Amino acid sequence: MSQINVHLTSEFEQALAEFMQLRQIKTKSDAIRAALKEALERARRHREAPDFSRWVGLGLQEPENPAPRFRSDDDLWS
Repeated sequence: MSQINVHLTSEFEQALAEFMQLRQIKTKSDAIRAALKEALERARRHREAPDFSRWVGLGLQEPENPAPRFRSDDDLWS
């Protein structure tokens, strides 16, 4: 297994400690491996463009609010 030396900022070390506590990970090296693995998996999933075509028109299917707080869009900004 290859070895990588990393210098951690205090902010990163604090975030890493929170991650370790959240995931119940005992060592920093295991926590960094887990965080890196999750980040790589997330990046791989997002490489594919999401398909939002099924969302088109969903808002129009819901009924309008019978008692709106504002009479018009202009009232939102006044």
